[in-house]
Amino acid sequence: MSDASYERWAEVLVDYSTGIGPGDKVVIAGGVAAEPLLRAIYRAALRRGADVVLNPAFTDSQADLFASASDAQLPFISPLERWALEEATVNITVMASTNTRALASADPAKQGVWSRARTALREVAAERAARGERRWSLTIFPTAAYAQDADMATDEFASFLASACMLDRPDPVAAWRDLSARQARMIDWLSQRGELHITGPDTDLRMSVAGRVWINSDGKRNFPSGEVFTGPHEDSTEGYVRFSYPVVTQGREVTDIRLRFAGGLVVDATASKNEPFLIETLDTDPGARRLGEIAFGTNYGITRFTKNILLDEKIGGTMHMALGSGYPETGNQNRSAIHWDMICDLRTGGRATMDGEVVLENGEYRI
Repeated sequence: MSDASYERWAEVLVDYSTGIGPGDKVVIAGGVAAEPLLRAIYRAALRRGADVVLNPAFTDSQADLFASASDAQLPFISPLERWALEEATVNITVMASTNTRALASADPAKQGVWSRARTALREVAAERAARGERRWSLTIFPTAAYAQDADMATDEFASFLASACMLDRPDPVAAWRDLSARQARMIDWLSQRGELHITGPDTDLRMSVAGRVWINSDGKRNFPSGEVFTGPHEDSTEGYVRFSYPVVTQGREVTDIRLRFAGGLVVDATASKNEPFLIETLDTDPGARRLGEIAFGTNYGITRFTKNILLDEKIGGTMHMALGSGYPETGNQNRSAIHWDMICDLRTGGRATMDGEVVLENGEYRI
């Protein structure tokens, strides 16, 4: 990508995604590999009159933490980390890993200690966002590591990402506003219905979303985005589901995940690869076995699986659901140290209905 491309990207993040202006306290964080974009966002935020902190990080630093820190050190939260979530008005984060398997050998128990120590801080951040006190946006930089995971050349992945972000459009902001309007109409329809039923290969799952709030994810908190989501009633999920793609998280790839729910809880779980990690994650805390989110993917510019959840959960014609913590603004009250998204591809032989009416069938929306 050229310097002009980074400037264009930064302008969209600062003006459309987060609306930065004078008086904002902004934290820009991300991997050092994304230096050109991080600096472009930094300059753009400064030009808007904000007070800005630039906080770059190294890919392997968290692996160093889990390898070297004691259990007594893992819960430590730095003053900057706390200020970023409790007081800053804007957080922009750029994912820029140069090794997506850096945590493959990390001790899951240590990862759990670290994550649980931050549960309360994450809840404060989510509640501030729900009240409009904190705006945030997460994007992804085209590193070679992400390109390799997606089975693409780096330049090819960069072009793919630009298309997914609609940065290749004459007016990216107008394109995102058009998508937002389409999703708003979809939400109007969904909000009038209560029971969601998902069927597909090795999948027959029901849950209640009656009275819950659907959120229009339109390129603001995630960039790219393209989804509508809510939080199901915590004890309503019944049935079984097989997730179409591997889940790649914390440096591990968990393949062929199959879950069975009863009374809202995962009561049986299997995977063909890294099953012990799956089970250990489900046992993180009481909320880890309940769903915190259910969502429809609407971004048809994301056409293929990349092993990156920020992109893959938005694939047009798919659904995803997240185990663990829900978003307060949806009405979901589940709380957990995890929020683990998993994708159910309905583009071949899948269907989702609401109160018996077809919403999505074979990857095409019917509403």
